[in-house]
Amino acid sequence: MKKTKKSTCDLSRHITPFIRLVETGEIRTSKEIKAMIAHVKRCFENEGIFVDDVLADKYLGMAKYFPYDQIFPWQQFVITLHDCCFYKDTNLPRWPDLFCMISRGAGKDGTIALESVALASPYNGIAGYDVDICANNEEQALRPVLDIVAAFDGTSAADQKKLKKYYKWLTESVKCISTGAMIRGRTNNPKGKDGMRSGMVVFNEIHQYDNYNNINVFTTGLGKHPHPRRSYFTTNGDVREGPLDDLIDTSEGILFGGDPDNGLLPFICRLDSKEEVHDPANWEKANPSLPYLQHLQQETEREYRDWVKNPARLPAFMTKRMNLPENTAEIQVTDYENIKVTNRELPDLSGWTCVAGIDYSKLTDWASVCLHFKQGDRRFDISHSWICTASKDIPRLKCPWQEWAANGRITIVDDVEIHPEIITGYIDAMKMSYSIRAVAVDDFRYALLARHLTSLGFDKEHKNLKLVRPSDIMRVAPVVDSCFVNQFFTWGDAPELRWATNNTKLIRYGRKIGQQSDQDLGNYVYGKIEAKSRKTDPFMALVAAMTIEDQIIERRTKPRKKLPVATY
Repeated sequence: MKKTKKSTCDLSRHITPFIRLVETGEIRTSKEIKAMIAHVKRCFENEGIFVDDVLADKYLGMAKYFPYDQIFPWQQFVITLHDCCFYKDTNLPRWPDLFCMISRGAGKDGTIALESVALASPYNGIAGYDVDICANNEEQALRPVLDIVAAFDGTSAADQKKLKKYYKWLTESVKCISTGAMIRGRTNNPKGKDGMRSGMVVFNEIHQYDNYNNINVFTTGLGKHPHPRRSYFTTNGDVREGPLDDLIDTSEGILFGGDPDNGLLPFICRLDSKEEVHDPANWEKANPSLPYLQHLQQETEREYRDWVKNPARLPAFMTKRMNLPENTAEIQVTDYENIKVTNRELPDLSGWTCVAGIDYSKLTDWASVCLHFKQGDRRFDISHSWICTASKDIPRLKCPWQEWAANGRITIVDDVEIHPEIITGYIDAMKMSYSIRAVAVDDFRYALLARHLTSLGFDKEHKNLKLVRPSDIMRVAPVVDSCFVNQFFTWGDAPELRWATNNTKLIRYGRKIGQQSDQDLGNYVYGKIEAKSRKTDPFMALVAAMTIEDQIIERRTKPRKKLPVATY
């Protein structure tokens, strides 16, 4: 028997207001939100799940103790599905994990505060259901807790008397007396983490995390109480290839790729394209609270006008207000979407001819080699990097380099420097699998490698060594750009190469001050966006290799035509 499609009116009254706003177009929303609404409706249609509306009334009713004019429809929707939706047969939460990426000013901390108080309350009824709010710095970790304390302190005498029957609050913590549940802010300080017995862990501004080290520690306390939950609240940010990008990729797989959600509710608010920013009516795509906050609308308009005049002055406008990262102070190598699609499986390149590019700034820091292959328009790259433990920049690195090392993507060199023979030894080993026709290295980096490369047969005499100069990079930069925009690059799963590419900016080269002609317009070289915490070596090794890609002998795509054989 064919199932009857579940209409909006059959769903919980706590989630239908937001669904109607989205489906009628009364509020403009991102393609991710539209897909998420469709996904939620399918789940209610095909799964045995329900919303405990009585519990939702109690949770959302606690907003009366906060200085909120109203609970926004998106907040009702998120809190209801995350905290009050259960499987009918097991009564376990349907969406115990929430990923909420929403613009600055939307009420993120207020949502965390209300949800925390609700889950720690007697209405939840789970003893010791601690809520730990985690962040990279103390201010972000404590902000929702301080909001709760300020709200409780600001209630009327009658409400405060009632609250004190159930809660005890100090300057930086809140405790439910009957359940013993604590609400606290947690930072990256490892002290006390082993004793965490969280019911819910909230990660505030997860865009600042560059690896999973602290996330893993924070979540080890989950599972000691029934109905464990996780919340990830954040704006977008500038750290790439970290947990935020993983959550975005996972969410896109759920919403557009048919992947199972595994209990994750993805709520992603952002513009669908950068061009949409010029229509203020689109801004609510990134911030669904904007229609209800006139003061925030005016502030966003002021920031927009300043940003249009001088994007470098407000580099966070697109990232934080519109949730689309943009290095506005720099000319990006390419959009990050073009970098992401390089993560395609490499073919078997054994026996193919290729060229090698080498790059490093200091051998006491990073070094990279790129083996570059070409077949028609398609480019295939095998990258490897080394990190020297003597590097003073290691504490500043905004990337999960330890994880990359564990996965074999990079090699950690525990020595005073990355010795040249380590780099050339890698090239020599690769010659066993690939036919390396030539090597390219920066002109100013060659001296340390000269003897070692010569021992492998790469030198000027054999015309298989290229000393790369700025003019060579200017020549190849348009080719690199074309490969990105046409998505010709395939790198396999090379997070360090994607990260390095996203850390690179284009610099106009040779432009004379005051010159208005277009004679040198379009001549670019590459530079680092930030010198200490971001590295470009893997990408620059690729660029070096591309300056000599004309030496690659491409594999035949069709078999040779057989000549007729005459028999006598």
